[in-house]
Amino acid sequence: MTKSTPPTSFPKSEIKVLLLENVHESAHEIFRGQGFHIEALPRALKEDELCAKLEEGVHILGIRSKTHVTRRALESGKRLLSVGAFCIGTNQIDLVAANAAGVPVFNAPFSNTRSVAELVICEVVMLARQLGDRSREVHEGKWRKVATNSFEVRGKTLGIIGYGHIGSQVGVLAEAMGMRVLSHDIRTTLPMGNNKAVESLDALLEASDFVTLHVPETAQTKGMIGEAEIAKMKQGAYLINLSRGTVVDLDALAAALEAKKLGGAALDVYPQEPESNSDDFTNVMRGLANVVLTPHIGGSTAEAQESIGREVANSLTRFTNTGATVGAVNFPQLELAPLEGTHRVLNVHKNVPGVLRDINKLVSDRNANVLGQILATDPQIGYLVMDLDKDVANDVRKAIAELSSSIKTRILY
Repeated sequence: MTKSTPPTSFPKSEIKVLLLENVHESAHEIFRGQGFHIEALPRALKEDELCAKLEEGVHILGIRSKTHVTRRALESGKRLLSVGAFCIGTNQIDLVAANAAGVPVFNAPFSNTRSVAELVICEVVMLARQLGDRSREVHEGKWRKVATNSFEVRGKTLGIIGYGHIGSQVGVLAEAMGMRVLSHDIRTTLPMGNNKAVESLDALLEASDFVTLHVPETAQTKGMIGEAEIAKMKQGAYLINLSRGTVVDLDALAAALEAKKLGGAALDVYPQEPESNSDDFTNVMRGLANVVLTPHIGGSTAEAQESIGREVANSLTRFTNTGATVGAVNFPQLELAPLEGTHRVLNVHKNVPGVLRDINKLVSDRNANVLGQILATDPQIGYLVMDLDKDVANDVRKAIAELSSSIKTRILY
């Protein structure tokens, strides 16, 4: 990736960026501003297609939720520097394989917070007033003006499972509407406003009129709301899931709705989702009364997509230009301010004993002056950023790359 005579960094105009699934134009603008070469496709790619594209020498890959970045795809991307998930979730990416390949993965944990939170509040009101059913009936020419089982949300209790960026924002909005807010998280959290944390999931389920889920997809959260948990909810309570489709047992939820144990539900995510816009969505929740179903649109607003585009593109650009990995979900976190008059060597290596000793010996043998250095590790890899005198930096880079412990080495001029 480097030229040795004269020594220069890899030309920015030859940095190849592949953006899939209609990544927002705000990301394109940032990459164009850097002089990177962009190829954009409006759809997700199957594994074979993605491997073929990465084999063409892609340096930066940008996806959304439908493209799966597998170990095989990562192995095909010999020149791949980093992956950007232009969304919150990263479960569509093999993070372990990306870590082993020296490829940091960046996402957008903040940018769609408000959009998702507003949709939750919207669905709280929709469920309380059975607006989905009433709207459908009027579209069908039926006039059913009824007040039975329709309620104000003021004074009701909203239970938030997962009190992170989105969950806490939901709590603030709900409180502004006069709701009492409870939260539960496996981490210790600082409640916003008058929100109150409870110690157990059972306590939250038993006390809440509305339960909304805001958790990641992990082994711990898979199926966390099933028959036993639903049984602990209030009679006539409502369940909202805008987190991950595997979190709720939909068969158990459907049974509870049909038995009138719950008063309604709203879902934006599902265990299986179509890979593209289509008319072939099937699900056990379809057709049930007072059930609001949306096609994974929690963050699908103009504001959120623009913000996501900027957030992820800026993270990818900073890593490409300076080696900064702050915000990466699968990589040691570090950032070192650039120094004028130096060349920067970046090295990802196996986290085994003696690596830093070997690298420092290579530097010492060449009488190189280290002007800045930082190392961060995780259980599998180490990531070193080192600023050196210009006249020896490329020689040091070549020597480090030849170490058996090295995974990926590059230089910035």
